[in-house]
Formats: sequence, C-alpha cells, structure tokens
Amino acid sequence: MKVVAFNGSARKDGNTAILLERVLSELRAEGIETELIQFAGKKIHGCTACMKCRETKDHRCAGLNDFGNECIAAADAADGILIGSPVYFSDVTAETKAFIDRLGYVGRANPEMLRRKVGAGVAAVRRAGAIHALDTINHLFFISEMIVPGSSYWNLGIGGAAGSVESDEEGLRTMATLGVNMAWLMKRLAS
Repeated sequence: MKVVAFNGSARKDGNTAILLERVLSELRAEGIETELIQFAGKKIHGCTACMKCRETKDHRCAGLNDFGNECIAAADAADGILIGSPVYFSDVTAETKAFIDRLGYVGRANPEMLRRKVGAGVAAVRRAGAIHALDTINHLFFISEMIVPGSSYWNLGIGGAAGSVESDEEGLRTMATLGVNMAWLMKRLAS
C-alpha cells in the first residue's frame, strides 16, 4: 500500500510539509509506503475544461502537459491521497485548486481511478479559514467516491512563520491521529 501526499504550498518544507510529514510518519510506522510531492517551484496550470480527458480516458490530462500530469499519475498509482495546503484568503492555494480541478476532471473521465481510495486534507493556517480550505479538498474526495477518515479534531495546524506549526501541540496530535486512522482504514479496505 502507498500514500502520496501533495504539499500545495509555495514554501518547500514549511508548515504544510511539517503537518503532512507528521501524518506520513504514522503511516510509515504502520508499514505503508509514502511519498511527499511538493508544489514549491513547480508550474501547475488550472483546468481549461477542454474535455479531452473524457475522450482519451487514459488517466491523464490531455489538454496540458506540465507538473500536474506527474501529480495525477502519482495519485492514480496510490492507494491513499493526502492533499495539504496553507490557507490563502480562507481557501487552498491556487496551485492546490488547479491540481484538485485537474485530478477531479480526469478522475470523473475515468471513474475507477479514485473510487474507494482513502483521502484526507490537511490545512496549515495562521488564524482562520481552514475549515473552508478543508471543505474544498474534501469536495474532490466525496465527488470522486473516495473514503475520508476522521481525526480527533479538524485536520489543521496553526502557525504563521515557517516552522511555527511545530508549537501547535494539538495540531500535531491531530495529524498523528489522522495517520493512525488512515492506516487502519486502508488496512481494513485491503483485507
């Protein structure tokens, strides 16, 4: 089993990555292979609604050939998907939204691609807006017929400056619990 985590932050190894790594460490402790893909420094364009993916049905975005297709391929190959984003004006980053839209369109064109995979969203937030960002991520999972595990609180960590999320003990515990619950669910689904 494998979980791929997407860090939609422009900051490589910042607060969002720290939160995702906390989830991934619990998954690795449960024997699940993990991968962290960071969007920082990469170009990912939004969906153009060309609908070519509905014609080709090859699990790829046919309209754009950029880093987004690498991410779509990684999501396709995984059993579980984590999408993490810092909160920008009460929502996910533009890059995260571009990925969600493109993965969603390709997934709708190939309905078996995401169906019954396990997915969870993670938000790094300075103060407010995290619930809306998590809703944005969860909408992709729900419309794709994915299964979303819960945790002991909303999947968010509070921190503004890079690395400050390490001081949010409850947020870090929430991420650890999410990793344990995600591993449990994936193992039950595989048996």
